[in-house]
Amino acid sequence: MAPRGGRLIMPGDVVINKEMGITHDEFFRNIGRVIGDDQDRQGNAITVADGDKRLTIGLAEQSIRHIALFAIPVTRVTLTFSGYGEDEAAAFIERFDNAFRRGGG
Repeated sequence: MAPRGGRLIMPGDVVINKEMGITHDEFFRNIGRVIGDDQDRQGNAITVADGDKRLTIGLAEQSIRHIALFAIPVTRVTLTFSGYGEDEAAAFIERFDNAFRRGGG
């Protein structure tokens, strides 16, 4: 067991780290589209429990990336899946990515 962000990562947990171009406010406004309303939010972390399965989403401190004259918000996000199989975690990540995908062009 290794501590990470104030919680223990257990053997068998699936941990996904992402860097997203989003503010915390935008993230919390949109995450319900992926996980619904049955969530426990404490500060910059959300936990969703379903029987023996638990998903914890933690947001690191928000920062800004400067590229030329652009200022882009950056938030590091850690998703920890406890009790999920790799296929279940991958399916969730696909839904998560689709919900936060922004169009361009």
